[in-house]
Amino acid sequence: MRRRALPPLLAALLLCLWAGAGRAQATGYRYWSFWERDGGSWTYATQGPSTARPSDGDVQGFRFAVSPDSRSAARPRADAVFSVVCARTPAREGRKRVALVIDFGTSADAPSGERPPATRTACARVSPDATTADALASVAKPLRYDTGALLCAISGYPRTGCGEAVGAVGANKPADSAADPDSGPSVGLLAGIAAVAALGGAATWQSRRRRPSAPPEQR
Repeated sequence: MRRRALPPLLAALLLCLWAGAGRAQATGYRYWSFWERDGGSWTYATQGPSTARPSDGDVQGFRFAVSPDSRSAARPRADAVFSVVCARTPAREGRKRVALVIDFGTSADAPSGERPPATRTACARVSPDATTADALASVAKPLRYDTGALLCAISGYPRTGCGEAVGAVGANKPADSAADPDSGPSVGLLAGIAAVAALGGAATWQSRRRRPSAPPEQR
């Protein structure tokens, strides 16, 4: 018996739902992400703050949030401009200035019992060969790192923890919040599955309706 292929629309819907279900189960991590300001927008940094060496006039940012990976990480919530952030920090011979945005995130991202400070900006004036970590340390102590040089805390926030897994994060949820890992499939996902099932049933009924009746068996 020849197997009938799925209608294109039904196949596409099933593919989208399967992909969505996989993303909905992605594990979220609570950590500080590192960003660079490029052409008026934030770009995820390609190296860590302990190795990055910004130039005079650069704008860099940090954001504390829960997210599954760098592609969906929450950006700093400030459109910083170097001339504004460093307006009160005059240039000096043999020094460079770096504008920093420090976004401590939302209460939904905060570890239990902690409240995030307000987002702030700072202008670091450091030596020409200073790294981003050096610039950050000059304006936002204390910093905390783990044994692998992962940045764990800025200005003492958070008090504990460092890049820990906190459960599943839904792809359709903002990176500012973590989903309950025991909540099960989302209502939207279940509704989508029901819709695909209904569509599949309708397609099968239509195909049977259009199929000509087989001739009676010859005796």
